[in-house]
Amino acid sequence: TDPKQTIFAVDRAGLNKRLLDILEDMPNVKFFFSHKLTGADFKKRKAWFEVMTSESATGRAREIEIDFDLMIGADGAHSAVRYHMMKFAQLNYRQDYIGTLWCEFHIKPVKVRSDENPNAVFRISPNHLHIWPGKDFMFIAIPSDDGSFTCTLFLPSAQTFALEKNPASIPEFFDKHFPGVTELIPGRELIESFERNPHLPLISVKCSPYHYKSSAVIVGDAAHAMVPFYGQGMNAGLEDVRVLFSILDKHAEAESNSPLDDDDDDAASASASAAAAYGREVALAEYTTNRVPDAHAINDLALQNYVEMRASVLSPKYRLRKWLEEMMSVYLPGLGWQTKYSRVSFENQRYSEVVAQSEHQGEVLVSVFEALVCSPFIVGAVWLWWKQPKWIARTYQTWTEKAIMAAFERL
Repeated sequence: TDPKQTIFAVDRAGLNKRLLDILEDMPNVKFFFSHKLTGADFKKRKAWFEVMTSESATGRAREIEIDFDLMIGADGAHSAVRYHMMKFAQLNYRQDYIGTLWCEFHIKPVKVRSDENPNAVFRISPNHLHIWPGKDFMFIAIPSDDGSFTCTLFLPSAQTFALEKNPASIPEFFDKHFPGVTELIPGRELIESFERNPHLPLISVKCSPYHYKSSAVIVGDAAHAMVPFYGQGMNAGLEDVRVLFSILDKHAEAESNSPLDDDDDDAASASASAAAAYGREVALAEYTTNRVPDAHAINDLALQNYVEMRASVLSPKYRLRKWLEEMMSVYLPGLGWQTKYSRVSFENQRYSEVVAQSEHQGEVLVSVFEALVCSPFIVGAVWLWWKQPKWIARTYQTWTEKAIMAAFERL
């Protein structure tokens, strides 16, 4: 195994706190918490927010109006920015629920002395993602720094509702489908977690375009919420930001190199503002063109990986193909052969390019496998024809005559 190809799990709350700490130190950033976007006019570049305070709980919240040049919507799967943008842009939108609910569980760390092996606090290996596949459902466990594991049950809605009616059957359900889990999480704790923690749906969102002229753009889940089974949701969102600002910087640099007429300050200012808006509109259009195919690709890959994780891994054919792909990537690196997962997780390739290359590799792999399987029969047939041509001809003639006679007898 390549030590460089390692997946790291990051606590989302910790990451959010760290990002907030960094932003607080930036002089050009201001925070306004408890402000709810209630309306936006992207032509006039005006937006309205409700200011949620302790007083607003007993009455109507105070509303404020702001002017803006560019609104960036990074407000999640149920994005208010996207909702208001749809009133102005011809935005295609699709939202799907996959019929599966998820619920969180917890494996507690082992209590050990501080001078012992740090890994002794983990009940199972801390260097792996643990998956209990169940064809139509699955249970996973991801290690945390403190020795615990954050676990998630993914279960079809109908079975979730059945367990809700009879929580006492949960330990038996786990023993049947996820052997070994009740040794890590006692049955009583399984029941308590199932009853206490919410059972939440999984949503997939696709839309296009991601912008409206020069005044609005959406990133992250607001643009492409996806199911969590490729572990790329936050990565794709952060990549949106990198791509967006690299494109904005490119066009801003081009504008700064354009000569301006400074004879009239007001006219020059208006001209510069118009040029900036035009450059931003071109940049946002380029961002949409660049990101939509990639976001749709990783969205589809995440859905496909759910099937692989819970069902395909149980298939001998699937495991054989994965083994062949791994062997070719390790022992034939000169061919540029890589698994789809390694391209997505450890390379900086565009998601859409990964899909295209993976499909091509799949076609090549099938062709090679068929050739290897069929080649002994082909070689044997050629050898037999060369050594015994008359016998082959007589046998073929006899079989043909029998087939014709049998056909006539059926008439």
